[in-house]
Amino acid sequence: MTDPLDFPDDRPVPPPPRFAYDKHTWKEISFLLSSFPLAVFGFVYAVTLLSVGAGLTVTVIGLPLIAAGLSGARMLGRAERARARKLLGVRVEEPSPLPRRRGEGFFGWLWTALKDSVGWRAVLYEVMRLPWGILTFTVTLVSLFVLWPVLPFIARGLTNADRAMVRGLLSPSDELERRIAELESDRGVVVDTAAADLRRIERDLHDGAQARLVNLAMGLGLAKEKLLEDPDAAADMVDEAHGEVKLALQELRDLARGIHPAVLTDRGLDAALSSVASRCTVPVKVTADLPARPAAAIEGIAYFTVSELLQNVSKHSRARTASVEVWRAEDRLLIQVRDDGQGGAGVDKGTGMAGLAERLGAVDGLFVVDSPEGGGTTVTAELPWRDR
Repeated sequence: MTDPLDFPDDRPVPPPPRFAYDKHTWKEISFLLSSFPLAVFGFVYAVTLLSVGAGLTVTVIGLPLIAAGLSGARMLGRAERARARKLLGVRVEEPSPLPRRRGEGFFGWLWTALKDSVGWRAVLYEVMRLPWGILTFTVTLVSLFVLWPVLPFIARGLTNADRAMVRGLLSPSDELERRIAELESDRGVVVDTAAADLRRIERDLHDGAQARLVNLAMGLGLAKEKLLEDPDAAADMVDEAHGEVKLALQELRDLARGIHPAVLTDRGLDAALSSVASRCTVPVKVTADLPARPAAAIEGIAYFTVSELLQNVSKHSRARTASVEVWRAEDRLLIQVRDDGQGGAGVDKGTGMAGLAERLGAVDGLFVVDSPEGGGTTVTAELPWRDR
């Protein structure tokens, strides 16, 4: 039978207590008996930190001492979360590390450490836990010899209070803290993606259209020199230069389409996706059911997502048919791209899907790949809907 405490849930529910001692009861008893010596150590640490640090605030070492002590309180909190997770089955996420910015210096670090809510709540937990630890240790030890038939029920009640303290004081500050950490990570992804796009555009211009235009200028220069001496050769050079102009214009059009296609701006996502599908090497059915056009940024991300996925279909899938569906569901824009190819795709397979997942994650999107071997591939992407 599966152990309920082994489920990765934020609030696991242990089995009901019984008169017979099971392993969950022994874990709870172990937690209660070990809390007292650990509570003494934590209380001494917290009181020493507060008293010595406060007393030395008149000197230059007072505030740095408190900041360092709060970092130590963070480590005590981490140890307590691990103990509660092991013995009580309490799943509490680890708080985000203190942010460190380049160039902030010593005083920037000091201010960040002093206003660390995670450290201060760990100190409060250690102070509050001593009287509670004395009470629970005494009750548990006495009950172990006197009230042992009902000790499982007593231990459950006492540890439920401990579970509440751990969740209330040792959990991350709130959802806002996690959200800030996610946004900081997403901002880095956006910056890196933009820099990579700029490098790609620069490389394409340098190696493609620019090289052709240089050859065109040289050819026209030679044709100008031969215009009077050998008109026929000059005419051939002009014809060759005309061909170079056409190729350069085509490369510039392709580059402009890669930056932001004109059809997307003029006619919207349906027409732009149909244009992308027409260039795929397999037949693609496009269905777009959108009551209105989303914001330009969301529309652009949706277009490039489908474009990249259809390129993967052309290069890797060995599919015979594919389909693209786009629709709006409440405040989300949903995209689903299917093919009947060989499957086996994934964000870790080097087909560009990891970059797509990061790009969508940077705007609060989702990216899910279902691609069993030999069973085709279905990619579902979600983007937040924002009105134009």
